[in-house]
Amino acid sequence: MTEQHWVVGGAVNNGGIILRWLRDQFGDAEIMVAHRLGEDPYELLADLAATVPPGADGLIFHPYLLGERAPLWDANARGSFFGLTINHGKAHLARAVLEGILFNLLVVLRAVEDFTGKTKQIQATGGFARSLLWRQMMADVFNQPITIPKQHESSCLGAAILGLYALKQIDNLDASPMMIGATHQHQPNLADAAIYQKIMPLYAMLLDQFRSHYQTIANLQAELHRMQ
Repeated sequence: MTEQHWVVGGAVNNGGIILRWLRDQFGDAEIMVAHRLGEDPYELLADLAATVPPGADGLIFHPYLLGERAPLWDANARGSFFGLTINHGKAHLARAVLEGILFNLLVVLRAVEDFTGKTKQIQATGGFARSLLWRQMMADVFNQPITIPKQHESSCLGAAILGLYALKQIDNLDASPMMIGATHQHQPNLADAAIYQKIMPLYAMLLDQFRSHYQTIANLQAELHRMQ
């Protein structure tokens, strides 16, 4: 960004668009109710996910429906539900999807920390930060406090601040924390964080095993598509 400041991170393909997939494929009832009551179908799906305890009763979701950039850098990556049983229902699928997206972000964070050291502060922005459930879930999965800035689209704000700095409209970037501000801070729930700490190694182990098969399943899907 400047001679003294750098951005170190990992862009992902599978975030909010996975929620749209969840809504489109499983949320017909929520869409109808939301339309009738003037509510947000995503919030209704979040309410449904909240009826299931952390860990979704052992259902693990890898959210790689669009391939993946960080941390895999593999266009052939594929999504999966692992651990599905007859006892799992739509609420479990919804919860597992939310958790799976965050597990992937945690993998990215750990990769970043290999270069930068331990993260001092996490600020959550973007559309998902509007969801109280998902924000608290992030604090629990990351096992760290999560701060919600006043500006949900903080990337745009950051670009504006850098533009002002480049145009010499501001002398330094020290004022940026005051521009960002904060609306909420979520502390990890120790009991829920302990559950996620137990699941995360399994998520990572499965990911390592699945990665060797992504090319094979991508080839099979392409072949079957040609045969249609």
